Amino acid sequence: MNILSIGKEIQFNQLHITSIAFSDVDKIQNLEDYDYLIISGGDGSIRRTVQQLLTLNVTLPPFIINATGSFNVIAKIHKTPKLEMILASLSNQEIPQTKKQKIYKLNNEIFLFSAGNMGDLQHIFLSETLRFGLLQKGMMKYILSALFLFPVHLIMTPFMLMSKTRFFIFTPFYFIQKFGSFYGKVEEIYIDLHNHHNHLQLDGDIVTIEENVIVIKLLGNIDIIVQSK
Repeated sequence: MNILSIGKEIQFNQLHITSIAFSDVDKIQNLEDYDYLIISGGDGSIRRTVQQLLTLNVTLPPFIINATGSFNVIAKIHKTPKLEMILASLSNQEIPQTKKQKIYKLNNEIFLFSAGNMGDLQHIFLSETLRFGLLQKGMMKYILSALFLFPVHLIMTPFMLMSKTRFFIFTPFYFIQKFGSFYGKVEEIYIDLHNHHNHLQLDGDIVTIEENVIVIKLLGNIDIIVQSK
């Protein structure tokens, strides 16, 4: 059994694990030789890694999520076990159970669960601005950001929900298909932002899109290990 760990050096008895940095993902050769991929990091790290892996044009092995970010929404959605539990099961030759995680394409970018240019964008931008000193790690920067922006969100959210150039996608709320410019379910979405230089939030990352029209659609799936059978 061959396992590739991305983002952190990991060792475990009776398992052959190769570890590489995030910066070396585009140098991976023979990805098909690996049975599982470990990604250590938060939702943004997972998004960026998957986007790089997709450029290799090979079938991706199942993902083991080692959640070390602040929110870890993907890990929470799938209720993924601790890394040590999964590796112990694999070392005992247990067959892991997986769940499908959808991947969405937004022009040339991808995301797994969240995208938008509404209050989510402002919240993440301010939170990242506060990422220093005692606020470097943990949830406090996100809590402070939410408190600072609360009056703005209270006033502006109704107008943003009615705007044709604003949108917010959060697929864990799939039971709300569409409410104004909020989408819980993505099929195929076309939005004209009327601007050729746009900042968007994708799974907690802030990216720049240099097209005025964005097209969002389902790209495919990845398998995420959730527990052992």
